[in-house]
Amino acid sequence: MSDALRGEDARCCTSGKMKMRQGKIINRGLEDEMEVWGYQLCLWKIVLVGVGAVCSGGLLLLLLYWLPEWGVKGTCTPTSLKEAHTLLLRTTVGTQWRQKDLFISACPALSGCSGTECLCISQRFGGFEGELCQHPLRPQLRTGQNTAGLQVPLWFIVFLPRAHIKVVNPFKLLRALFFGENEIAVRVPSLFKLLIKEVLNPFYIFQFFSVILWSAEDYYYYASAIVFMSVISIATSLYTIKKQYVMLRDMVAAHSVLRVSVCRGNQEMEQAMSTELVPGDVIAIPANGMVMPCDAVLLQGTCIVNESMLTGESVPVTKTSLPSAGEEGAQSYDKEEHKRHTLFCGTLVIQTRFYSGELVKAVVVRTGFSTEKGQLVRSILHPKPTDFKLYRDAYLFLLCLVGVAAIGFIYTIALSIMSKVPAQTIIIESLDIITITVPPALPAAMTVGIVYAQRRLKRVGIFCISPQRINMCGQLNLVCFDKTGTLTEDGLDLWGVHRAFDVTGENLVNSTFVACMASCHSLTKIEGELSGDPLDLKMFNATGWIIGSIIKAFPFYFQTGEIGIVRQFPFSSALQRMSVVVRKLGEKHMDAYLKGAPEVIASLCKQHTVPQSFSETLESYTRQGFRVIALAHRQLESKLSWHRIQTLSRDVIETNMEFLGLIIMQNKIKEETAGVLYQLRQANIRTLMVTGDNMLTAISVARDCGMVQTHERVIIVDAVPPRDFQPASITWRYTENPRDVIDQEPSFHFAVSGKAFAVITEHFPQLLQKLLLRAAVFARMTPDQKTQLVEVMQGIDYIVGMCGDGANDCGALKRAHSGISLSELEASVASPFTSTTPNISCVPTLIREGRAALITSFCVFKFMALYSIIQYISVTLLYWVSTNLGDFQFLFIDMAIILIIAFTMSLNPAWEELVWRRPPSSLISGPLLCSVLTQIIACLGFQVLAFLLVQQQSWYEIWTPHACNAFSSNFSHVDNTTSPKNIKNYENTSLFYVSSFQYLAVAVIFSKGKPFRQPSYKNWPFLLSCVALYAFLFAIMLHPVPAIDNFLEVNLEALLSLCTCASVRCCVHSCGSASSQIVCVPHDWRVTLAIIIAANAAVSFLLEV
Repeated sequence: MSDALRGEDARCCTSGKMKMRQGKIINRGLEDEMEVWGYQLCLWKIVLVGVGAVCSGGLLLLLLYWLPEWGVKGTCTPTSLKEAHTLLLRTTVGTQWRQKDLFISACPALSGCSGTECLCISQRFGGFEGELCQHPLRPQLRTGQNTAGLQVPLWFIVFLPRAHIKVVNPFKLLRALFFGENEIAVRVPSLFKLLIKEVLNPFYIFQFFSVILWSAEDYYYYASAIVFMSVISIATSLYTIKKQYVMLRDMVAAHSVLRVSVCRGNQEMEQAMSTELVPGDVIAIPANGMVMPCDAVLLQGTCIVNESMLTGESVPVTKTSLPSAGEEGAQSYDKEEHKRHTLFCGTLVIQTRFYSGELVKAVVVRTGFSTEKGQLVRSILHPKPTDFKLYRDAYLFLLCLVGVAAIGFIYTIALSIMSKVPAQTIIIESLDIITITVPPALPAAMTVGIVYAQRRLKRVGIFCISPQRINMCGQLNLVCFDKTGTLTEDGLDLWGVHRAFDVTGENLVNSTFVACMASCHSLTKIEGELSGDPLDLKMFNATGWIIGSIIKAFPFYFQTGEIGIVRQFPFSSALQRMSVVVRKLGEKHMDAYLKGAPEVIASLCKQHTVPQSFSETLESYTRQGFRVIALAHRQLESKLSWHRIQTLSRDVIETNMEFLGLIIMQNKIKEETAGVLYQLRQANIRTLMVTGDNMLTAISVARDCGMVQTHERVIIVDAVPPRDFQPASITWRYTENPRDVIDQEPSFHFAVSGKAFAVITEHFPQLLQKLLLRAAVFARMTPDQKTQLVEVMQGIDYIVGMCGDGANDCGALKRAHSGISLSELEASVASPFTSTTPNISCVPTLIREGRAALITSFCVFKFMALYSIIQYISVTLLYWVSTNLGDFQFLFIDMAIILIIAFTMSLNPAWEELVWRRPPSSLISGPLLCSVLTQIIACLGFQVLAFLLVQQQSWYEIWTPHACNAFSSNFSHVDNTTSPKNIKNYENTSLFYVSSFQYLAVAVIFSKGKPFRQPSYKNWPFLLSCVALYAFLFAIMLHPVPAIDNFLEVNLEALLSLCTCASVRCCVHSCGSASSQIVCVPHDWRVTLAIIIAANAAVSFLLEV
């Protein structure tokens, strides 16, 4: 196994001094790339942590559980990986820290190996368990990588069947121990484990702390309500997680375990369970197909495979045997480069083709969670963290709230000490201010908008497997489009053919040209129906030939003759061509047919067979937007046998060809394409075309669909790598007149080929950014170059979307911030989003919903922040007069107002059209901070105004728990029990009403509609909730109801002992009977409160406008 760990410098602090330590990078360049450090347990550190845990009541253990980095460094000392017993891992994407323990396994005794065969074997090896994947470490250096599978030359893989008895069997036990069992086992955690993990979430720990604190303050009803809601939330979460685990397990287990035929030597076959397979085993693929239990590379034969589970591509693909000769045979196996020879786990083999009774064989290269299907399951169970600025800013904002809470904490302690409050009360009240400042319902409130947006997308046929990316869609400022099948129709119409040389007297139907069209494709017959690439179908149907039954190695094609395919080299996006070796019935020699990109095919042909007008002819067709495919032919030597053909590399066959001519295909633009691109352009969203097609064809399509305007000129960028002692160079030319020299052009776009992109990236990196800022068309791009382009665009601060429909777009779809796959499948794994609508009209819809969800997140965050600050202001003012809000007042505010408003204000649908400007992406921005701060100042001002103004009233008297009860004794029916918290007083009642209306005011103000969401008056649940709450609050404030006032504790128990007879009669007249304990506040003050509330709402509205 190759060494996958390389040293990188990492700094760590030991013994109070900074020392340089060597870190290791594991799985470099892969999605699960990690940095690793070695540690050993330290006894004195463990003792200190234990003492700290006891002194903190277990809080230190919780802190170390949440922060694995601190946990390792707090209990271990750094050491080398060779001597380590504990590993500290840090993911390079998302910077998540993990702690893993090393395992040590003893290798079994091996017999039959000696000398160089045992160089890589040690009696012991170690490693660690990653995310459902084992990471072994080499014993000498403790370096390694995940158990990805075989990393050997292709000729050695082909050699395995013949050497199976001598080499593989002695290492069978070792490989089984090293790679583990071939099973994608989704183990469903027990409810107890899920419960513990859920309860230890910081959110619920904070809730638990708050409930204890509220209970100590006798807020039993409010604490009970929070406990009830938390239990419901935990139960719902556990049910959802458990259900997802079970569904995923059932989906994976459907075809994960089956019986397979394993080859032991050349002819010997052995039946075994698929779970026993390890890399290096050779299996036989049955003629009627199978669901692949592992990743395996074909050694001999051909397979027709349905890979829709992985790529979303419904068209079956052809897999051919692995080359074993030439330069390609000397390469190491790579799943991306050799995927056209690889049968991936979970895909369905529909048919197999073989020769003379020989079995179709494949060698296992990856098992378990290292397979393509296993990595998919891993990505579902352990999704990559979403690094979005909104979430980072949310944490910073929460830290600001914690700072505000700290100020309130100090204020409460100082005020209580001055008032000579008991120590127990000081502790409880100072901690209570923290629970008020940091809203515990904030995480749930912020995600509800995403949930609603996901439901709306599902209704229009857009399915999402990564909901957090919906917010990212709202920030898209660049969308890359594939051409064929995305901007243009899937099907191509055969417009005509252009033969290189007309042969006098030759019938076109019987010509080599038509024979090439009829045989050079990857079509197959499945249940009597032709299936394959739409382009191949159009081309084959135009010939009038028919496909016959499969005889021995190949299917026969009939028209006036019979042609059988001896070997097929499938289309490669990287090579931009495909070829077949065929034999005509009755002839001794074989022929090779080649088709692909005209420039590539012409370079593989004999120069005298390529017409001199080739370039001009090709340009004339591509300028008109036609898709052009070139054909070539070669007659092979008669001495070449079938077995010899199977061992030749395609480079040997695809050379010295004779150019046959061009096929002209008409690729129509989809009806929706131009309109959608116009919408995106009007919304200030840049669009690019990224295609593997011809440059001039791509430019023509870009003009026709409006991606390039008629008045804009296109400059083709050509680049040549260094050769013959000449440095790399770049040339620039107009598409209209290639001979023009480019000086300066104010309105232009660049068009870049894949070859030029590669040269510029490597040799002119300083020009790459400037070039990409003005480029509109990227042609002849390989799948890897598409992915690289997305990464480069992300590196220059673009939020990139990618829309494609083919398997060659999968890498770019996954890498983009928002990948949109046009697939008929409901849940393609190729990208975060899958649209069942086969055109790009889904792109504006997704962006609109993303913008709506993003604005909803901002609105809810601002509302929840203001809610905590408003309540914080009310409580700090009430602390000044040694009082607080009541139990049922807290309950009413949080349940009847905040909860209902936060969830209904998220229901606003997206705006009907895309507007020019994008929503903000940061919470820490000038306009947003200004909005929040001005609203805080307004709320603070009006609460202070009400607080001071009520104390200036002529009827106001300070209430104390031990006030004289002489007057109240005349009213024997009045309950004289007192509340030690002094809830029922003038300040409490006034601030309760003012703050309640402030919550509603900021909710209405922050619930923005146009231009990203529908107006709030179209959100009926939110509108009705606001109207109902406004009506209720005004009703109980202006016309009190005794039962409601008593419930909300907006009355004064000792008020009757403080009022004169006239004031009592006034209170009884205005509020009902004295026995109902209604606040004895004159009606004039209630009207004054209404005026203050109206003025507050007006000022808040004007500040936001």
